[in-house]
Amino acid sequence: MRIVDLLSKKSISLSASPRDKMNAIDMLIDLQAKGGKLSDKAAYKNGILAREEQGSTAIGEGIAVPHAKSNAVSAPSLAAMTVPDGVDYEALDDEPVKLLFMIAAPPNGDVHLEVLARLMTLLMDEDFRDSLIAAKDKDSFLKIIDAKEKEKYPDEPSEAPAVKKGGFRVLAVTACPTGIAHTYMAAEALEKAGAKMGISIKVETNGSGGAKNILTQEEIDNCDGIIVAADKTVEMARFNGKKVLRTKVSDGIKKPEELIDRIIDGDAPVYKHEGGSSSEKKSDNDEGFGRKLYKHLMNGVSNMLPFTVAGGIFIAIAFLIDSIGGAPQDGDFGTHLAAARWFKTVGGYAFNFMIPILAGYIGKSIADRPGLLVGMAGGAMAAAGSTFAAPGGDIPSGFLGALLAGFAGGFLMLALEKACDKLPKSLNGIKPVLIYPLGGLAIVAVMMCAVNPIMGVLNTGLSNLLTSMGDSSKILLGCILGAMMSIDMGGPFNKAAYVFGVAAIAEGSFNVMAAVMLGGMVPPIAIALATTFFRSRWNEEELKNGPVNYLMGLSFITEGAIPYAAADPARVIPSCMIGAATAGGLSMAFDCTLRAPHGGIFVFAVVGHPLLYVIALAAGSVTGMLMLALLKKKRA
Repeated sequence: MRIVDLLSKKSISLSASPRDKMNAIDMLIDLQAKGGKLSDKAAYKNGILAREEQGSTAIGEGIAVPHAKSNAVSAPSLAAMTVPDGVDYEALDDEPVKLLFMIAAPPNGDVHLEVLARLMTLLMDEDFRDSLIAAKDKDSFLKIIDAKEKEKYPDEPSEAPAVKKGGFRVLAVTACPTGIAHTYMAAEALEKAGAKMGISIKVETNGSGGAKNILTQEEIDNCDGIIVAADKTVEMARFNGKKVLRTKVSDGIKKPEELIDRIIDGDAPVYKHEGGSSSEKKSDNDEGFGRKLYKHLMNGVSNMLPFTVAGGIFIAIAFLIDSIGGAPQDGDFGTHLAAARWFKTVGGYAFNFMIPILAGYIGKSIADRPGLLVGMAGGAMAAAGSTFAAPGGDIPSGFLGALLAGFAGGFLMLALEKACDKLPKSLNGIKPVLIYPLGGLAIVAVMMCAVNPIMGVLNTGLSNLLTSMGDSSKILLGCILGAMMSIDMGGPFNKAAYVFGVAAIAEGSFNVMAAVMLGGMVPPIAIALATTFFRSRWNEEELKNGPVNYLMGLSFITEGAIPYAAADPARVIPSCMIGAATAGGLSMAFDCTLRAPHGGIFVFAVVGHPLLYVIALAAGSVTGMLMLALLKKKRA
């Protein structure tokens, strides 16, 4: 669909002088009405304003393209206006807008996206933009567009890519270790980019509540390619033989258009599934060995979290009940009262799965289903402390043993699978049900009985180190953990600090987790405070989303700060780190404790020294807010 076919002379205004953004919108709507394609100007204006509320359509470089689909539009049409002196349209680059196109489209179809994509392609040429702004009359304006279209599209232009029969042109899967924020932020960014580019896309989310919007086999068979933006292992066998681009979940948030372009251009390798994660073909960004280890670890952590969180909160409730009931804080604390004993027992059942699940899903990430048995059995032996002399348990190796069981067991299972490739093909049927489980269990049992004494000593040493720390050392540790939670807001540093806090809970050191949670709560709250009290430092979109960060911060969802950090990392990240370090250090100084590894403000009732904990949170959040006010410049 050619632009000149949608743009009539009646809908063009040259050398206009709108007072502001709203006046420019009103003038463009009047031009649309003159074109005769609007049945209800007010309804169409509501659609335009609703789109503007999502973010300014002034994309920078002096261009604005307001657009809307509406029942008030009888047929697709364009309106155009030049403003040589410029108008403030709240552009992304804060520059005045000199060239405006308004798109009107009926509710059926994606004509507005097709036109938008073509306009954007043409308007990337600076000389073309300058020629339109300098046009002396409407005939010249149309001729400039017509000539550029013929130059760019010498043949009869084809329709924008449509949804393929049976599915979508591009498919995507997003997943992060916790499945709370990054997963959905990446999905939204990809969907918005696809809509903007006129590319049909469907995104499956592997969040904390399980996979949603699941890709069907028919959609997979008919798509051009799949984007897998994930920091944990996702089901890949279904993509065998398709072009798959594998990348970090943060890339889905930061550069969705680039990822979609690579799929459309065929710039992705064909995925070959051979059974285990290690055999998955690398994408062009060539994941390093360290990143693979991180993904395997995060796969274990993400599956462990529900057991840890639910079990930990139940156990914390048990201690709270005994405390309220005045029970003595002795070795049986948490089980004196009947209600406390029930919560402690049930919570213990869930919590005791933590280490086997962690090891099991690390092993599964490495060696697929055969690795699950190896990891879980090894994790259970690590939790019990099995040795050759005492297979029933002696010195538990805890988290360290679970990590060894998951990683070593997974890679040993891969080696076993490779060795079994030499067996006769007639045995293929019994490999997964007999040979792999039997051989894997024997291997991991011998390994864990051999290493448990050593890992147990290391684990005990770590626990003793935490409990024997002096006040100054604890405060320093709290500062470090708080800063780590905010340095990458859900990335490797954040997850490393969180896993350390969970491991400390398992070893009976509850003040570490208290500092860790405050470190994750401060960044969103500090940003929310700064957008409330220092509004001149933020743009309209940031101000609108600021209050949401109060809820996200209080819920211990650090990722709410990511859009702000991505927009201005040099100022936002250091400010948040200083605030989080302050909160973490104060938490340690006040000897606050936390037996639940998640929950934010909703578990403050089970915090040791809750009033001081709130003071630490407030101090860190205010410190972060003041640093943001100091470092960020006022907007003009």
